[in-house]
Amino acid sequence: MQIDGLLLNESQLDNRLNKSVHEQRSGEFALLLAMLSHDVLDFSQFHLPKSELANTQISEQALRNELGAGPKQALAPEQFDMLIGEQNAFRLLSGGLTDIRLRQCLNPEPLTIRDDKCHVPLNVIDNCEPAVRKRYYTNNSVTERPQMDAAAFYDGLKDELIHQPLYLATA
Repeated sequence: MQIDGLLLNESQLDNRLNKSVHEQRSGEFALLLAMLSHDVLDFSQFHLPKSELANTQISEQALRNELGAGPKQALAPEQFDMLIGEQNAFRLLSGGLTDIRLRQCLNPEPLTIRDDKCHVPLNVIDNCEPAVRKRYYTNNSVTERPQMDAAAFYDGLKDELIHQPLYLATA
């Protein structure tokens, strides 16, 4: 038995899936779906026709101008400013929420306060599973093991009181 062609993605079916749904033929719909490839890389979204760009080196600023995007939002401020919240509260009182939104569109505030790639906010850590939290805390904690006094440990094992049976007090 030879297979002439494989049914890999839904674009090979044209509109048969659509017809089977509208004509309420659930068996045919299920069969067609079962025949499709289960590999994500075979989905038709990943096989769209590609168009060649005349200028492959387009700067970010040129794209922003072409799309009409606002100014770039910084990831973190260059200098920490404690007065951002106070200024926003004043704007909220004077102009309302629309004033704050307009200000954010014209001059976007940085996304985070810190410029530290290794910092994870506590609210993110608190939302993690316990195993992930434990792994995070053990990886980020100073792990200095105290030195063991082996001589004192072995001297303690020689003590006769350790080897005595345990007596429970009865009342």
